[in-house]
Amino acid sequence: MSTGKMNPKVSTVLSQAKKWQTELAALRRIVLDTPLTEELKWRQACYTFQGSNIVLVSGFKEYCALNFCKGALLKNTHGLLVSPGANTQSGRQIRFTSLRQIEELEPVLKAHVLEAVAAEKAGLKVAYKKPEDFPLPAELVNKLAAMPALKKAFYALTPGRQRAYNLYFSGAKQAQTREARIEKCVPRILQGKGMNDD
Repeated sequence: MSTGKMNPKVSTVLSQAKKWQTELAALRRIVLDTPLTEELKWRQACYTFQGSNIVLVSGFKEYCALNFCKGALLKNTHGLLVSPGANTQSGRQIRFTSLRQIEELEPVLKAHVLEAVAAEKAGLKVAYKKPEDFPLPAELVNKLAAMPALKKAFYALTPGRQRAYNLYFSGAKQAQTREARIEKCVPRILQGKGMNDD
């Protein structure tokens, strides 16, 4: 491995990891043996190709992982790629709980990284669902009908912001909770802000 490709900021963050240090170092070594550039994004080791995010090396409470930004485009021939969440459309992870797993899978992991690079070079795109493919909860439909300014502001949001609100509202099991969530978010929507915007 060429240490010239190592980003000192990533070295600092990985050395401060409270868990999975050995495993994260092994994943880093594997990814650095590919044509990717190591950067620090979101306080994680992020590997890019010509400015596009390809894969992240991350530690979580129960596991560490290789997170492929457009993992939905990859062939999952070994059955290792999993969706990190029920509503994730593009990203896929390969999870690990031991250094041994990583070492045994090294050729497969490197092949996945190179496949992700090839997909990026080829300009492949993930076919995302449109916001209209996610039905709005009845409580939101009613609120939008009652407040034309809210309806205008909601549909002026980016598709991703609309989707984030929709998932948040729809995630509540009870109508009362959905209504409370919508009420709480009305001012942000009217300001043109997404859920996580400052």
